[in-house]
Amino acid sequence: MSDWVKAARVEELPPGSRRVVDVDGVAVAVFNVGGDYCAIEDICSHDGGELASGEQQGEEIVCPRHGARFNLRSGAVTAPPAYSALAVFPIRVVAGWVEVRDDRWE
Repeated sequence: MSDWVKAARVEELPPGSRRVVDVDGVAVAVFNVGGDYCAIEDICSHDGGELASGEQQGEEIVCPRHGARFNLRSGAVTAPPAYSALAVFPIRVVAGWVEVRDDRWE
């Protein structure tokens, strides 16, 4: 289990924005989706490319390489060519900071 990592100040992450942070060697993309924060592993399950630079459409991110789509809240695939869901990470806001951690190994 990792410790909580500060991703950004709340004011630095307005709706529609994103930030990629390193959480114990894992690239994690943190998004503000209409005022709610979501975090996914920044790796497309189709080909291993990064996702954060893709177009955000509501609750979805579109892979910039091949167009796969993923739900930012659940990590679920919403359009191929990907078929495997993404890892999602817990988010919290503490003292004006958006924080994330990798809880996969608890």
